[in-house]
Amino acid sequence: MIRGIRELMRFNIRASDGEIGEIKDAYFDDENWAIRYLVVDTGRWLPGRKVLISPMAVHALEWDAGRVGVGLTRQQVRDSPDIDTDKPVSRRHEETYLAYYGYPLYWGGANLWGAAAYPVVPPPVSPEMRGWGARAMAGESPAASRECAASEDSHLRSTRDVSGYRIECLDGSVGHLEDFLFGDASWKVRYVVVDTKNWWPGTHVVIAPEWIDEVSWAERAAHVHVTRAAIKASPPYDPGKPMAEDYEADLRRHYGRPLQP
Repeated sequence: MIRGIRELMRFNIRASDGEIGEIKDAYFDDENWAIRYLVVDTGRWLPGRKVLISPMAVHALEWDAGRVGVGLTRQQVRDSPDIDTDKPVSRRHEETYLAYYGYPLYWGGANLWGAAAYPVVPPPVSPEMRGWGARAMAGESPAASRECAASEDSHLRSTRDVSGYRIECLDGSVGHLEDFLFGDASWKVRYVVVDTKNWWPGTHVVIAPEWIDEVSWAERAAHVHVTRAAIKASPPYDPGKPMAEDYEADLRRHYGRPLQP
């Protein structure tokens, strides 16, 4: 099912032994456009602290209840590495986080989640294997691992920060990015929702990340390889409802793009 990341904001995160906090943001990677972490405010439980929760920990998305169940304990979350979510999260920080939970690295492999197409929970990894062992599970070579460990580059972007970016078509602006629609099994961002109120009042449209030629992070703009006329003739989107399968098929047909698995 395809749902919006904005719908998850303020959902409660529940561990196996109690509440952790509320979702305040999500990070996606700017290479593969997949949601990699949920940013959770722990409130009065761990005052002043925000923690990251990987989709690899999620076992239940309870949309009607406004809750996300994770296969972690509160103690695991309490002892997890501190990461300053107000600053860019580097690959080095990610390595530390993933190694702590025994998760494989999602980059460097052949699939969206390294060795897998979905954020599956890996088999338990012994502490002595958590470094290279986790990398090997992602299909990463020792050389690539050393290169990554030396890198402080970040490929994570905040959905809150990117919301509001201008959407520039081949022949002009059409509006601003409002939401991210992701597959709730793969956590891949399938589409972004565009509010066209300054150009075409009262209408929302969606476009796929693969149609974006370039994102200018400094200028807060995404350049899309479609025309304004094509956008205006596209099937209208209702952001108040989950995306129906037939809508996605109609949308892809309109733009002459194949339906994604």
